[in-house]
This record gives sequence, structure tokens and C-alpha cells, in this order.
Amino acid sequence: MNQRARISMSEEEVAAFLEAGRKLQLATINADGTPHLVTMFYGLDDKGRITFWTYAKSQKALNLARDPRVSCLVELGDDYSELRGVLVYGRVTPQDSPEDVLDVGMRVARRMTPGVADEQLRPYVEHTGRKRLAYVVEPVKVVSWDHRRIT
Repeated sequence: MNQRARISMSEEEVAAFLEAGRKLQLATINADGTPHLVTMFYGLDDKGRITFWTYAKSQKALNLARDPRVSCLVELGDDYSELRGVLVYGRVTPQDSPEDVLDVGMRVARRMTPGVADEQLRPYVEHTGRKRLAYVVEPVKVVSWDHRRIT
């Protein structure tokens, strides 16, 4: 078995890793072709797909309206032997209805503020949701690694 195969996570491990995470690095494509990279809190939908939201006037929203391709990186570890990560290449699907934006917003807010009751989060999410767009990432390719497996 080669090193790449040895450090790759199974689908179940990828799902658990994404479930445990809170933030990701989101890459979209600027009009000039350069990457636009930002850190975002994210949620997961009922199918385990990454969801996020952003203000409608943000650079990432402008980029996604032009080109729906994204890369999403969730990673942990400080030393090389501890590095773990999941990189999802995909395309976003906008969530257009106010109900869908609220749903994505609640999923993200729960990760931002673990342990806070939905009743406390909902007013904030409803208020800021009026100016936001929401997205689901449809995975095209998933790459993972767990360097703790290197011996």
C-alpha cells in the first residue's frame, strides 16, 4: 500500500471529521482568475454536505454568482505528524428561499456558539439572514489525510 492510500480517511472518517469541525477555508474564483480565500464557519445539511452563508454583497457571493466552483479545506494539527484534513472540491447550489437561508444560518450559528439554545440564536439569524445568501456545496472530489497514520 502506498503512503497516500495509507493516510487517506474512509468516508465514515471524513464524515466524522467534518461533523467535529467548526471552521473551513473557502476558496472561490475572482473575476481575474485568482483565488479568493477566506475562513468561514460552516454547517452540514442532513446529507452531510457543507453549508455556509455570507452577506449578499461580499466578494465570495459575487464570485459564486459568476462561477459556482469552490474548494473547502477543514484541517487540524500543528506538527507534521499530527496533520489531518479534508479538502472538498465542489460546486455550490444557492439556497434561495427565506426558509432555506434560515436553516443554513441556524446550522452555522450552532457551530459558532456551541451549547447556545436555538431560541437564543434564532433572532440573530433571522435578523442577519435578510442580508445573506446561503449555499450548499455539492462535492465533486474529496481528498483527505491523517498523518497520525505515518509510522
